[in-house]
Amino acid sequence: MDRSLIGQVRRFNRTVAQRIGALDDKFLSRARPIGQARLLWEIGVEGSQVRVLRARLDLDSGYVSRLLRALEADGLVVVDADAEDGRVRTARLTPAGLAERAELDSRSDELAATILHPLSDRQRERLVAAMAEVERLLTASTVRVEVTDPRHPFARHCLAAYFAELADRFDSGFDPARSIPAEDDDLTPPAGLLLVATLHDEPVGCGALKFHGDDPTEVKRMWVAPRARGLGLGRRLLAELEAHAAARGAHTLHLETNRTLSEAIGLYRAAGYEEVDAFNDEPYAHHWFAKRLSPAGGRPGRRAASGRGRNSSR
Repeated sequence: MDRSLIGQVRRFNRTVAQRIGALDDKFLSRARPIGQARLLWEIGVEGSQVRVLRARLDLDSGYVSRLLRALEADGLVVVDADAEDGRVRTARLTPAGLAERAELDSRSDELAATILHPLSDRQRERLVAAMAEVERLLTASTVRVEVTDPRHPFARHCLAAYFAELADRFDSGFDPARSIPAEDDDLTPPAGLLLVATLHDEPVGCGALKFHGDDPTEVKRMWVAPRARGLGLGRRLLAELEAHAAARGAHTLHLETNRTLSEAIGLYRAAGYEEVDAFNDEPYAHHWFAKRLSPAGGRPGRRAASGRGRNSSR
């Protein structure tokens, strides 16, 4: 990793932390640090399950518990166990907590205004546009991609959503029973593998490989959830699939896709896939692609290679 890039990220972090008041134990001049204030905001007016808060904020359970205890001690939050499952706890704001959240919202608006006020109109537009881009890229960097058992609930969710989208978009609908199969055993090492992408511990994408010995490896089940599109996740999934394939000695990748999936076709062409003659009888395919892999095609990143253990082309 380029050390100058790391240095720039660190400078940015310091500047933002100072400008938004994250260094102050009394964030926005209230009686609590930014962690407690953020948790109040995330709980919201409807309340939230504690496990959802942990996932959304990417915090460990011990730290979230300490934050909640502090807010309970101040009379701002109550935490109740579910009547049917005591392991499920829900945090709710008290009337005092709702009032404090409203005050924090008002003061956050004021802080945002103080950031924008000294700037010209053009500078404000540039800053807000840059913030949106930074937010998008930071979100992209939060996504995890891991080898996942196709029987895992996250995998099941992605595959079901993938099939549903194909059924909705294809002119003739989509019936998995008519398509060339990619069953659980086909997507389980050593026969193949399935990558699942998660964002804040929610599944947002998948992609798979089917190995065929010396014959070309198939790319299957490429899908990205609508809320994660625009993050470059499709290209990342494809690149990690290529790295896994190369690490297992694959020399060529094959994939086929439907003409309605124009964004997928654009992705494959941009990634170096070349359109070729049909190499199978997939009934839903209109385009067939191939790509030669370099013998030194790289290896999966640490996260991608580690797997969960528990855990659109066609």
